[in-house]
Amino acid sequence: MKMTRRHGLALLFMALLMLPVAAQQQFTLEDLNFGGTNYRNMIPKSISLAWWGDQLVRFSSHRDSCWTVNPTTGKEKLLFTVDQLDKKGGRIQDDAQRISMVESFPYSGKPLVMAHNKGRMLVNIKTGKVEWSQPSLGTTQAEEWNATSRATAYVKDDNLYVIDGAGNTRQVTSDGSRELVYGQSVHRNEFGIEGGLFWNPQGTRLAFYRMDQSMVSDYPLINVPELDDSTQVIATPAPEKYPMAGQTSHLVWVGVLDVATGDTVYLKAGDPTDRYFSNISWSPDGDIVYVMEGNRDQNIVDLVAYDAVTGTRIKSIYHEEHPKYVEPQHPITFLPWDKNQFLLWSERDGYNHLYILDTAGKQVKQLTSGNWVVMDLLGFDTARKAVIISANAESAIQQNLYRVDVATGKMTRVDEGGKGWHAGRLSASGRFLIDNYQEPDVPRNIAVVDTRTGKSMRCFTAPDPWAGYTVPEYRCGTIKAADDSTDLYYRMVMPVDFDPTKKYPTVVYVYGGPHAHNVDARWHYSSRSWETYMAQRGYLLFILDNRGSENRGRDFEQATFRQLGQVEMQDQMRGVDFLRTLNYVDTARLGVHGWSFGGFMTISLMTNYPEVFKVGVAGGPVIDWKWYEVMYGERYMDTPQTNPDGYARTSLLNKAADLKGRLQIIIGLNDPTVVPQHAYSFLKACIAAGTQPDFYVYPGQGHNMRGHQSVHLHERITRYFDDYLK
Repeated sequence: MKMTRRHGLALLFMALLMLPVAAQQQFTLEDLNFGGTNYRNMIPKSISLAWWGDQLVRFSSHRDSCWTVNPTTGKEKLLFTVDQLDKKGGRIQDDAQRISMVESFPYSGKPLVMAHNKGRMLVNIKTGKVEWSQPSLGTTQAEEWNATSRATAYVKDDNLYVIDGAGNTRQVTSDGSRELVYGQSVHRNEFGIEGGLFWNPQGTRLAFYRMDQSMVSDYPLINVPELDDSTQVIATPAPEKYPMAGQTSHLVWVGVLDVATGDTVYLKAGDPTDRYFSNISWSPDGDIVYVMEGNRDQNIVDLVAYDAVTGTRIKSIYHEEHPKYVEPQHPITFLPWDKNQFLLWSERDGYNHLYILDTAGKQVKQLTSGNWVVMDLLGFDTARKAVIISANAESAIQQNLYRVDVATGKMTRVDEGGKGWHAGRLSASGRFLIDNYQEPDVPRNIAVVDTRTGKSMRCFTAPDPWAGYTVPEYRCGTIKAADDSTDLYYRMVMPVDFDPTKKYPTVVYVYGGPHAHNVDARWHYSSRSWETYMAQRGYLLFILDNRGSENRGRDFEQATFRQLGQVEMQDQMRGVDFLRTLNYVDTARLGVHGWSFGGFMTISLMTNYPEVFKVGVAGGPVIDWKWYEVMYGERYMDTPQTNPDGYARTSLLNKAADLKGRLQIIIGLNDPTVVPQHAYSFLKACIAAGTQPDFYVYPGQGHNMRGHQSVHLHERITRYFDDYLK
């Protein structure tokens, strides 16, 4: 038979189909877990940018060289290398002085770069000369440097020290211990507290925390000997000061050190037994200290001014209260062009917004408003009197960057593209902004934006680090909460090679607690890498941000007050109702997993809806809120004495008998956040009830597993679902 052209093309097409196709690579946990050996190659790449005044600079990955970047064209010019600085300064052979890396440009208009060798030093990039240096302080418990005076405050061996810019060291305290804590975070890092050392703008006075926790009960954690330690035979005590809800808590004072004289005064706040001291800030002249003071019930907050010289209480200049709770998270920030006016954060209109007040306490204006929240204050355009912020005004799952004119309140978006999740860093004048952002299908872009004109210049586009791998589909949408009116955002990670005619085992991943969210408009809708690993193994993953989670306004967050877990479960079950409408979800094979608050939610769902969830893995779970810390626990639940019904209703101890599915509980033996007593007590309750959870512990680990042990952890979680759900 004669072969026609048509027959020939058909045979050629069949031959092409038979050619080997490059197989898509499969992920391993070494690729996807942060403790994995290949993880660093699998996250979106970035570049290291900084501001030298209004000049954009880029550091090499090892911070051994630096380029200037034109903010409108992107053109780069080599500024220096570390070797060049060493040669200029004549230190190339001097190991004691040779620069190991550069850190930042701390002064606008001055050619000085902060660099490191065996200490701190300021190097003139034109001459290579070291204009100032400070020797290494060794291992410190806390440390804070002031660029103006070049003094450093630090805590070492539990005591507070200050070394001034000339190198003179002063020991400020001598009675520090694990019971009397100086210069470190207090109130267990609640209320936005991230440290305990606060310089005034001039670097001449230092405010610091002093916390007496001698009256707080010790929780008996232990250290298990390392496998390769032949010197230690028996485990040793590692007690943790842990004030539980309704119990005696610690006492806190705020001290102020005059660096020149060495004199210390303590703010005369009266008896500190009933208050929390947070969000410490200074007046522009460095003479007044401002402190947010909240009562123990956390429903009243005052902004109080103190004389920094005498410690005398001047007055309360702002007062706020709410029937549920008031939660200050940010210190006040003075307007650069007016030493008598400052920005105050507040949720008093239902959403987190900025207000301008004067030092007499008079409200000048509400600067931002709307059914959205301000998420960060990036700085100011001083010349044009504008504030630069990030907020979710475009969408509840986005973060965008805005310029707000102080005089008119006009708000203008100043990021590139508008979609996604944008993080910004402002230049010294506020004229330019580094916009580092992701979108659901964009691993990372970095642009420089002119905040006055809105013009942007892209300076980095990250390649897709997952190119060549089998990647699932990521979906995002909304469902109604259990109140039938509030929108809740969800993420679904579809099984690899998804076939809508099949039915898939499904895992609900949950957190659900305050100050966190799971779903936003970052890459893959902020999907955790373990979800991708599970999707590759044939699971569908479902993640829902219930009421009580962050960035949705005061009423959304406070819906769970005095009844943690109850409203959250109702919303999560609305998610289950949605899954039941999807023919490809096998609701007979429904699992749940979460950590910390999510561990509490996992066991809550397993025991309150035992016919729904077949398998659960709960990590570091809270079991009974009366065993959780004072500040967090009492804010959301009040005390066990004032809310006995709420504590009884939310406790999982009396739910142990309702466990039917397979439940694995995993903890770190040294968890100082959700202490092991929670898990142990639930196990005791299950033994008494005759139910059979599984239990796994990581010796030497805290609330989360560090390093490569996290790979082991997620392999264990995966195997549990493979064994009992798949």
